[in-house]
Amino acid sequence: MHNKVVYHAAKALNAFGLPVLRFNFRGAGLSEGVHDEGRGERDDVRAALDWLEQTYKVPVIFAGFSFGAAVGLKACCPDSRVVGLIALGTPLAVEARLYTYSYLSQCGKPKLMVSGDHDPFGPAQNLREIFNLAAEPKEIVLIENTGHFFENKLPDMREAVSAWLSRTFSLKASNRR
Repeated sequence: MHNKVVYHAAKALNAFGLPVLRFNFRGAGLSEGVHDEGRGERDDVRAALDWLEQTYKVPVIFAGFSFGAAVGLKACCPDSRVVGLIALGTPLAVEARLYTYSYLSQCGKPKLMVSGDHDPFGPAQNLREIFNLAAEPKEIVLIENTGHFFENKLPDMREAVSAWLSRTFSLKASNRR
């Protein structure tokens, strides 16, 4: 929740006047509960969507980083409250955990995947294969010479998110930064 990737993504969304909710999954940081291998964490995403719906009553653009991207994509693709999906540093394999994204072939919502071209958890070639199987509309941005945390390239990641929001949703950034 407090890493630089999440912070920069939140700033990009907020620059368009969109409300932003950052949260830790169960068992992360100071949150209660125990890590549940992605199952319970999808419930955490749905609880966040419920709160956003109750509080703001606006369509949601989901953005998640790493594990949050994997869990959020799975939870948000079928949810009608979500109108767009942003996956940052999408993981494909971390330690003994393998992530699958076959459901993206049935997800017709606008999707943006942004990763570093040297991300050890989501090798570029493998990420392109997942991307190619995903339903349209979709866009992939591989940022050169950076890894999972967009080292030295956070402004490039933020710009990719902002440009996609502008093109996909015809949003105009406010002067807030």
